[in-house]
Amino acid sequence: MEPQIRYAKTSDGVNIAYYAIGSGSPFVWPATPQGSGIANQWRVPEFRSMLEVIARQATLVVYDPRGFGLSERGPMDYSCEAMVRDLEAVADAAAAGSFTLQTFGYMSIPALTYAARHPERVMALVLLNGILRAADMSESWKRMVQLARDDWEYAKVLIVRTNDAAYTSTATLEQFEATFARDVSRDAFLAFSEALESWDASELAGRIDTPALVAHYGTQSTHIPVEACRRLAASVPKGTFAPVEIERGETRLDRVSSVIQGFLRGVLPPPERGAARESLPSGTAVILFTDIADSTALTERMGDTAFRAASRRIDDDVRAAIRDAGGTPVSGKVLGDGVMGVFTSATQAIQAARRCVEASGDLPLHIGLHAGDVIREDDNVYGGAVNIASRICGLCAPGEIIVSATVRELARTSAGVTFEDRGEQALKGIEDVVRVFAVQAG
Repeated sequence: MEPQIRYAKTSDGVNIAYYAIGSGSPFVWPATPQGSGIANQWRVPEFRSMLEVIARQATLVVYDPRGFGLSERGPMDYSCEAMVRDLEAVADAAAAGSFTLQTFGYMSIPALTYAARHPERVMALVLLNGILRAADMSESWKRMVQLARDDWEYAKVLIVRTNDAAYTSTATLEQFEATFARDVSRDAFLAFSEALESWDASELAGRIDTPALVAHYGTQSTHIPVEACRRLAASVPKGTFAPVEIERGETRLDRVSSVIQGFLRGVLPPPERGAARESLPSGTAVILFTDIADSTALTERMGDTAFRAASRRIDDDVRAAIRDAGGTPVSGKVLGDGVMGVFTSATQAIQAARRCVEASGDLPLHIGLHAGDVIREDDNVYGGAVNIASRICGLCAPGEIIVSATVRELARTSAGVTFEDRGEQALKGIEDVVRVFAVQAG
């Protein structure tokens, strides 16, 4: 079901379209005038998956800026001050108390302005390809704006290719062009681009005491030079710069999500005690089971105290990786040094498993995955599928991820990895043999 679109009225009388999904601390994310609107982004699987991950951990609030998408259209004031009014209206309507504010590109400028005026409202800033002033944008942006004046039809193709279409493979370029044409008019784009030239938050940045992450998308950042992002991070007293470097078999959205989650874990307060427990599903689920490889030998080598400290760190990191990928770590008792996570998506489970391997450090993990029916009881899940996942975990070499044929079929075309056939295996206590596959880099 698509989110319910609502409207907030700005102080100058403009109706701004937004939706809010999830629960918990608010996470506000304005769309940009050069991307698809909030309704169309929800229909793209990669974007929707990313939005759903945020909504499992926070109240996600997304809105279209004035003049674009589902917000009020027509001749508009596109000054930075007007963009701040959009943010104020949506924040007041949908984000009670303080919130995390995430923006992309030039939308960091009104975000910085808002944070300087309302320090009590913004807990953390996430500024993806963020800049201090519009003058920091590259010459390629200026050429694209000129192309939009001269040949709007061709400009639309370039704008789409360097934005939404660059981050997904499930929608065609033609589909993105069609949604962009509905959400963005030539007149609005040109009027916005002209007003954008005067946007500047340089004098405000030094007054912002909010922790801020400034991430740069590397070679895929067509219009924002890396130097501009570094300058912004250095200008905010609590700024952090993070280049987004993807690894083989990983998507840029995956890496960006991981960088953001790592930053927020370090700056946001932990959930209050007594908060609602994470919901574990009954029915069909994908089960991820981890265990520390050769824990007995490691204890002998490291000593009890050092091993327990290291295993507690791994436990925390694995649970964080499960949450970041959209799963739910089981809080109930698991045998040995294991951690179990439950997912509704095989692709997310494999992404979590790969993050667990990255986080394991000197304590390599066995990781097994299987999908099947589970039964929820209190803070744990039970069933034959859980037993099979545990047994598959026991087949792994240190640092290896092995999945059942069921998981492999669910994630074969969407996980960005390859699978090495390990044949049929007889598992202890399981009547039927189970065919398994080792996960390899994509």
